[in-house]
Parts: sequence; structure tokens; C-alpha cells
Amino acid sequence: MSIRDAAFLSRSRLLAIVTSRPFLTFAIVALVWIVASFVTRGFGAYGHLRYLVELAAVIGIVAAGQTFVVIAGGIDLSVAAIVTVAAVGLPLFAIDADPTGLTPILAVLAMTTAIGLVNGLGVALLRVHPMIMTLAMATFLQGLLIIIAGGSAVTAANPLVSWVGNARPFGIPAGILVWVVVSIVVLVVMHATPFGARLFAMGAGPLAAKLSGVPIASTTMAVYGISGFMSGLAGIIVLGMNGQGYVGIGDPYLLASIAAVVLGGTSILGGLGTYAGSIPGAILLVTITALITVVNASPGWRSILFGTLILALLLLSGREAARR
Repeated sequence: MSIRDAAFLSRSRLLAIVTSRPFLTFAIVALVWIVASFVTRGFGAYGHLRYLVELAAVIGIVAAGQTFVVIAGGIDLSVAAIVTVAAVGLPLFAIDADPTGLTPILAVLAMTTAIGLVNGLGVALLRVHPMIMTLAMATFLQGLLIIIAGGSAVTAANPLVSWVGNARPFGIPAGILVWVVVSIVVLVVMHATPFGARLFAMGAGPLAAKLSGVPIASTTMAVYGISGFMSGLAGIIVLGMNGQGYVGIGDPYLLASIAAVVLGGTSILGGLGTYAGSIPGAILLVTITALITVVNASPGWRSILFGTLILALLLLSGREAARR
């Protein structure tokens, strides 16, 4: 390869990176932070930006599972209910013989993963539409939570949960460190393993993927199981950050997780996208919410603006998918 060809290839790769949706989303986050720092006093302080990323970590972890599901051609509307299940259910698994608090956490993660696998079972083997299956699961879980917890808040005296929610190793919130680990694992699995390749193939064309030997049923169950696990992990972090769990604590994360995925460039129709875009998507959503709060917008206007943003993202995603 000549020097000229190598230079052209390097410029092409650089252009592809700069024009990619994840890079553009990161650039928008940086631009908004810079502008808001000049306009709003204290917005650009390290402590405030760290707090925004800490809030985004929960959305980002839920969006990790949602990204797997959406790329595979589905959608998970039960993530909010599963977050609540983890936050409310963990105190029920309190085990005095385990002073570390690890056993209840593993039990909750196993339970939420099982819920995701049930979603995948309904979608893959019973042929129930993902939206119907996961919405039915969410409704079932919400009813179960109301019966178990009622309107009462529950508190978990779990040292590990408290650490995840409040610790600051090296001055960085533990929740952010968990998100970093999750992001690395998700990106490796998604883009450097045969499972990731099957995921994109299935989302791009289920029939073609099946004819190519992709195990559709097991892959579908796996992505919903991953989504359940990620939502459960997010619920544990939320419990640690808030100090208590209650019915409805996971509600904000349903639309936020979908918006973060779409904002990051993942096609809502499946087969195209990356979690590298969902990461800045989650941060941008939290930043927008913070700015809306700063201008003292009423809760009604907040909902309207947030809903408008999601609709715009879905329309944009649909137009991009139509050009494919």
C-alpha cells in the first residue's frame, strides 16, 4: 500500500468516526455542558457534572440491556418494573449469615435475569410480540409489587448496596465505576464475539439469519435475559442511592432507556447500532433534564418536552431506517 493510499484510508476512517452518531452525541454533550457552564452559574462545577454522570449511570445500565434487545429487533417495556422489583425485592432476600450482603444481591440478579428469560421465552417460542409480552410482564410485576409492598417504602440494611450507592473510590461515585465496567463488557460482547455478530444478523433479517444457522430462539432469550440482569443491577444501584425502594421507583427509566438507545444512533427497527452511542445518549438526557429543572419548568412542561424529544428521536430513527 502506497503512502497516498494509506493517507486516504486514514482520512476516510477519521471521517467515518467524526460523522458517526456516537461521536456526534458526545460532541453535543460537550457543547451543551460548555454553553450551560457559561449561562448557568455552577453548572460546570466538577461536583455537579459528576452528579449528572452518576444519575446517567443508572439510565446507561438499563439502556445497555435495552440496546441488546433493540439491535436484535425487539423492545423491552418491562425494564422499569424490573428495576422496581430489584429495589423493592432485595430486602426480602436479607440473609443474616452473610455479613457482606452479596448473597441477597446475587439472588435478586438471578431473579431479574429469570424474568428477562421468561420475556424471551414468550417472544421466541410462543411468538408473542415483544411489545405485548414485555408490557404484560410489566403489568404483572406491578400488580405483584403492590400486593407485596403496598404503598410502603422498604429499606435494605445491606453494606454492599450502601457502598454502591454512596461510596466515592478515588473521588468517583461507585455507580459510575460499575457503569464503566458494564460498558466495557457490553461493547466487547456486542462487537467482538460471535454472539454479537448473531445479534446484528438477527436484527437485520430474522429469516436470513435463521437460514444462515443463527439460533434465533436461544439468542432472543439471551438478549432479554441480559436486559433483565441489567435492569436488576440498575435497581440495586437506585436502592443504594436513595436508601429505600418503593413501588414506582423504576418508572422514569423506561422511556429514558429507549430514548438513550435511539439518541445514540441505534435503529429502533433493529440490526444497526452500538452501545457506544447509548452512553452519551444517557448523559445527554440527564443534562437536558437538569437544564429544564434549572429554568423552573413545571412537571407538566418537563413531561411535554421529554415526550417531544422521544417522539422526534423515533421519527428520525424511522426515517433513517426507511433509507436503508
